Amino acid sequence: MTASLLFINARVLTMDAGRPHASALAVAGDRILAVGDEGDVRAFAGPETRIIDADGATLMPGFVESHLHIFSGAYGQTLLQLAEIRGFDAMKAAVAAFATARPDEGLLFAQGADYEILGKGTRLDRHALDAMCPDRPLAVMAYDFHTLFANTAALKAAGLLHGRDLPVGNEVVMGDDGLATGELREKFALLPVLELRTSGGREMLGMSGIEPPVAPTETEWREDMDVLKAGMRFVASKGITSIHNMDGNRHLMELLRDVEKEGGLLARSSVPFHLTREMPLAELERASAMTRDFTGDTLTCGRVKIFVDGVIESGTAAMLADYADRPGHRGEPIFDSESFREAAIEADRRGLQITVHAIGDAAVRIALDGYQAARDANGSRDSRHRVEHVEMIDPADVPRFAELGVIASFQPLHAPVGETPTSRSIGAERAPHAYAWRTLAEAGATVAFSSDWPIVPVDPLLGIQTALTREPHIAGLPDQRLSLHQVLEAFTCNGAYAGHMEQKTGQLKPGMFADLVLLSGDIETTPAQNIASLGIAMTVCNGRITHEA
Repeated sequence: MTASLLFINARVLTMDAGRPHASALAVAGDRILAVGDEGDVRAFAGPETRIIDADGATLMPGFVESHLHIFSGAYGQTLLQLAEIRGFDAMKAAVAAFATARPDEGLLFAQGADYEILGKGTRLDRHALDAMCPDRPLAVMAYDFHTLFANTAALKAAGLLHGRDLPVGNEVVMGDDGLATGELREKFALLPVLELRTSGGREMLGMSGIEPPVAPTETEWREDMDVLKAGMRFVASKGITSIHNMDGNRHLMELLRDVEKEGGLLARSSVPFHLTREMPLAELERASAMTRDFTGDTLTCGRVKIFVDGVIESGTAAMLADYADRPGHRGEPIFDSESFREAAIEADRRGLQITVHAIGDAAVRIALDGYQAARDANGSRDSRHRVEHVEMIDPADVPRFAELGVIASFQPLHAPVGETPTSRSIGAERAPHAYAWRTLAEAGATVAFSSDWPIVPVDPLLGIQTALTREPHIAGLPDQRLSLHQVLEAFTCNGAYAGHMEQKTGQLKPGMFADLVLLSGDIETTPAQNIASLGIAMTVCNGRITHEA
């Protein structure tokens, strides 16, 4: 057989314990043909083979991005981004420029705001936003997508200025004057404002699991496909060959299927059905139908996504003990223990993998208890249920991940650096059990790393550097860093395992899919603090070059 691609003079990291290193690799079609030294692999060269001299750079499995939001991440590139903005004057200038450029937009929408964007100890409210933009609806999404800050015009237009009764875990924060402060917590508080957009909030529908109430026009469908194609090009430029999306519905699946038909699906894509608390469990038939209708190795379902709680910054993460900076407050879970238990048993009975957002230690316990109940009710199987984020964990729950075969899915860039609203809420007493990557890995859990884009940048090299260089934000805390090889596993073969794809991708072995990334240098000899500066020279997915510098 003749190779289509042949890499030579490479530092090949296979993630295969049987042969961890090599210097050359051959690809034929969508598969890896051979891994070895140059003498062996050159035998597969033919007149049409493209030979790539890696010049001593690392060639490794393509990155598995185990937790992102592909549509909102890509769509967000068209919105006002505030991640680098600090202070009232800078924010006001950015809002004014954005508003001027979009005179017909129904809602001026910004993303990526730090909770203390106006300064330490501050909190955005409608009055601050009114001072920036008094006459048009303006909404600012916090970087974690769990809190939205709206001005008075937006609150009035959304019918929220005088508050609204919402499901547990969702809140329109009210002021002493009896009016909304502008802070909106969790999905059902956010959606009425997001629907003010000229798009009708269509770009956020996957986050709620519902389908568009009105079918998109042909133009809107084309626009959404273009957004997804741009997102795919972006993740491919970061060396990513597989993505596990964390919101979804049939609308998104069908969009991606059309993207694939046009050659724009540049990464293997897993999309869940998003089950929300208010849905009857019979709605899980939609997840089963999506799983039946989307099979294969490139676009699949097979998963259910559930939010058990919110986030620490807004006080919506569910904790076992009081927040350190809010005595008497522990946060309310979105799914209580009994409700989640019932959902887990039914989803597991259907053979679906369950992916749970659980940040507080109480939420993590609810998730683990539900997984145990599912096993007790349905019997043991290779379910690989997941807990996403695990920002807090009680020590008693650490061994349960390995015992239940549960994946611990972390995002290195989420760990606080220095004093932040998050670290203040966690407090010194609970801090040893925060973002406990190494603790869980040493207890036998499978650890997968990812970004949670657009919450933080989708950049595996930055994630690798962060995981390797993390320092405790309080002196004397446990060292939660992992070795380079462990971190690379978390971004490759462990991610493939989390997606039930470890027999097909995540390692460089003959017969496996040709999903790989060529870096611009040798990651093993690059100082940890410089890894993010390495570039992506080439990304190959399914044997196809999806990015080339």
